[in-house]
Amino acid sequence: MPHEPQPQSPDELDAEAVRTWSSLALAALGRAREDIDAINVYPVADADTGTNLYLTAESADRALDDAFTKVTEGTAPASLAEAVRAWAHGALVGARGNSGTILAQLLRGVADVLGAEPEAPGTAETGSGTAGPAAERGAGVLLAQALTRAAEEAYAAVSHPVEGTMLTVAGAAARAGEAAGAAAGTAADVARAAYDGARAALAETPGQLAALGRAGVVDAGGCGLVAVLGALWQTLSGQEPAAEPVRGRAVPVPQPADPCAQEDDGPAYEVIYLLEASEAAVGELRERLDGLGDSLVVVGGDGLWNVHVHVDDPGAAVEAGVVAGRPYRIRITHFGDERRRGRGERAQRAVVAVVPGEGLAGLCGEAGATAVLVRSGEVPAAPELLDAIRRAHAREVVLLPGGAELRAAAAAAAEQARAEGVRVAVIPTRSAVQGLAALAVHDPDGSFDEDVVAMTAAAGATRYGELAVAERQSFTSAGICQAGDVLGLIDGDVAVIGTDLAETAEAVLERMLGSGGELVTLVLGPEVADALAERLEAYVQHGHLAVDTVTYRGGRYSAPLLIGVE
Repeated sequence: MPHEPQPQSPDELDAEAVRTWSSLALAALGRAREDIDAINVYPVADADTGTNLYLTAESADRALDDAFTKVTEGTAPASLAEAVRAWAHGALVGARGNSGTILAQLLRGVADVLGAEPEAPGTAETGSGTAGPAAERGAGVLLAQALTRAAEEAYAAVSHPVEGTMLTVAGAAARAGEAAGAAAGTAADVARAAYDGARAALAETPGQLAALGRAGVVDAGGCGLVAVLGALWQTLSGQEPAAEPVRGRAVPVPQPADPCAQEDDGPAYEVIYLLEASEAAVGELRERLDGLGDSLVVVGGDGLWNVHVHVDDPGAAVEAGVVAGRPYRIRITHFGDERRRGRGERAQRAVVAVVPGEGLAGLCGEAGATAVLVRSGEVPAAPELLDAIRRAHAREVVLLPGGAELRAAAAAAAEQARAEGVRVAVIPTRSAVQGLAALAVHDPDGSFDEDVVAMTAAAGATRYGELAVAERQSFTSAGICQAGDVLGLIDGDVAVIGTDLAETAEAVLERMLGSGGELVTLVLGPEVADALAERLEAYVQHGHLAVDTVTYRGGRYSAPLLIGVE
């Protein structure tokens, strides 16, 4: 249930103020979302900055609401420290894109100051939820310090800070807030000064960054930050900003001397993941990722980080995370033609595919699809699939869930996307190889209905097999298996139990080809040698002369072997 903003004292910083700020910021970003998307030209013109900021703020607001829900049965209200930490954590785990990741670090900086524990007796929180530090130092001074820490941490999180961006706006807001705090201003005075400073800095961004100047727009991420700061001022003053600060209006600026100058297209993929790792390991990770691509932003701390980078080799970026710690919630997006779609124009149609392997994610990306990478055994929830549909940024989306266990989540995500105006069709693929078959016949220029029918038919005509290793003794449809046995599954059921990977694969292939076939697709796991593919290809050619074989590398997280027969 949406939180109803409550009136605040102009010099009161408590948990309720944070809750109101979050609610108003989310609403402001929601209103400005499309306008911000429309002016997104840097670092990649993929028209999603407004969406990414909104989704990040939504995750933060949801975490904050959960924090309040947990204390409603108790006698004490949520404290300022609890509220601001929950808010920042929610942004961290739900950060989307370059701008959302920076917003998460800005909120972490705010939390580092507002969420600090009282240092001496007598500064404990009162029943109203007001923090000891706020009462001790004065809310205006404390807020100014929080905004300064936020800007410092955001700059430190970005590998190569660029002026004329969201960082510039954050820095200007902090300086203006510090000046108001030094003049003994209230928290509302500091918030208004920061808001005005941010708006002034935003207006200057086209003259600081060539990409903005050529397009005649202000920085999209900076627009979003202005909206968030406007919500802060509204929270503390009770006054709504006179005009929406983030309309997608072009700002007239002089054109560069060389009107033909172009920004480098840059890397082809955006890679984002959460990472459990030590601070020392993250330092090494930064250096490694910095050599792989650009737009590197690593935010977080205390063992949990959100990693964002643009690269040409997404597998290497994920592998770097594996070396550093435990990456999860891995999202890989192929920019594709979005760089050339102009300011906010959506693609007519896109494909979203859930795949268990980095190599498969790369294949889908090369085919123009948005991949949702999962580890073997992981089942993404509906919000994760909905996020992928939104990232596809298209009017029409074909969703390939890749597993029967994802049917409910896929249906829920599709229903929500339809409510947002996106036409979505879910093709009930039960394996990644069925998804590859569907992608092979995908026709983005044909009618939506005909494309969905063709992709559904191709997936349905593909029998799928998989080889896995039994983890323990178990009863199966093919008999009792022991730990370490090789299991050959056909259409989801165990059909063969063996002790050798190659021999079991041959037995599975023989059964699958018994009812005919024209093409065999082999997807090799990360530990499987190329010699297995050569042996299986020879096996198919020897017994089925008219059948072709194609082999792909599934990459990390994929099963030992996936088989498709069309």
